[in-house]
Amino acid sequence: MTGFLIRTLITALGLWLATAIVPGVHIADNVTLAWAAVLLGVVNAIIRPLLILLTLPITLVTLGFFLLVVNAGMFGLVAWLLDGFHVSGFFPAFFGAIVVAISAWFASGFIGPKGRYQVVVKHRK
Repeated sequence: MTGFLIRTLITALGLWLATAIVPGVHIADNVTLAWAAVLLGVVNAIIRPLLILLTLPITLVTLGFFLLVVNAGMFGLVAWLLDGFHVSGFFPAFFGAIVVAISAWFASGFIGPKGRYQVVVKHRK
């Protein structure tokens, strides 16, 4: 449960960064931000794998770059499902999804699989 909450907070931070950096992405308030983070996690856990499986041929042909379009679609789907979260087109969704993915990738370097902060120490001989 702790891991889910930490990853939701990381997603919320990424969404907040996307609203600050990407023009065309707007979230009304902090409650909507929290719901968007939870809903984005649910959509990425349930719908995204099915969509990736269905678009596997085009993903292979484009050497994986079509996954960026799938991520933008999931970002846009969450905006469509949630009042107070607005995305004004494909390119804001595309760049917003990239900002969220980069922030989650960066934060995952510090968060272990159980949602705990971890530090790796190497001892030299």
